[in-house]
Amino acid sequence: MARKRKGRDISGWLVVDKPAGMTSTAVVNKVRWALTARKAGHAGTLDPDATGVLAVALGEATKTVPYITDALKAYEFTIRLGQATNTDDAEGEVIAESDLRPDDAAIKQALGQFVGDIMQVPPKFSAVKIDGQRAYKLAREGEDIELAARPLWVEELVLTDRPDADHVTLEMVCGKGGYVRAIARDLGAALGCLGHVVRLRRIWSGPFEASEGISLAQIEALAQDPELDSYIRPLEEGLADLPMVTCSTEAAAKLRHGNAGMVIATGLEYGDECWAACDGRAVAVGHYKAGELHPMRVFNI
Repeated sequence: MARKRKGRDISGWLVVDKPAGMTSTAVVNKVRWALTARKAGHAGTLDPDATGVLAVALGEATKTVPYITDALKAYEFTIRLGQATNTDDAEGEVIAESDLRPDDAAIKQALGQFVGDIMQVPPKFSAVKIDGQRAYKLAREGEDIELAARPLWVEELVLTDRPDADHVTLEMVCGKGGYVRAIARDLGAALGCLGHVVRLRRIWSGPFEASEGISLAQIEALAQDPELDSYIRPLEEGLADLPMVTCSTEAAAKLRHGNAGMVIATGLEYGDECWAACDGRAVAVGHYKAGELHPMRVFNI
């Protein structure tokens, strides 16, 4: 029999404004320790040197992680022009240089090819798996690896600042699976000047914004203090992009046991994915079919 993990059964979201210099996993572990939470996970990895929104799911909220992972996200980042690195960021070694420095007009014109449905090759130093092994592990071992291009939806990519000739700051809104480092690499290649990321911040992810996040310093200061619980946001916020239906107490009991239950819905079509609430609390996520919700995920809260 598997050993039951110790900790409190708490459910919801803690939105962390992640600092630079920590992995996303390390932040999750810090949150779990500070809240003495039994279960925690995050929605969307940030590189160690990146800052901004890291949405940490607690307890039953971990079942809603896919909906935040799939949601649109916004990034602000600065590219160093004139240099390519083997990691596509400032942590890597410079592998090529260029004296060319395009003007703002050329940069703005080039951005258009990275908006909409594009194909993107992930950085070689990434968590993509190749034959069961992480690409970054193979790259660190000196293996010459080739990664396949992946589809990415980029809703917006705009130039917001040009601090000097060597640097340009952009904002991007994109869907799941986007690599900002790859945008910097490919934009530099398209402009003929090369480039890599030197600063990256995720400013929002789905319904969560960095400006509303709690800092790691605050988390550490309030560790094991009941006041930290006041920063936990409802599980239901992770379902913000799905339509909501309501149900009775009797139907909620059926849904929580994995059975179809009657719901009250408006404007849904047969087969639409949605979530059911009873007295304002999430009961289940599933598909709407002829007045019933057929559950895929149930919440025991």
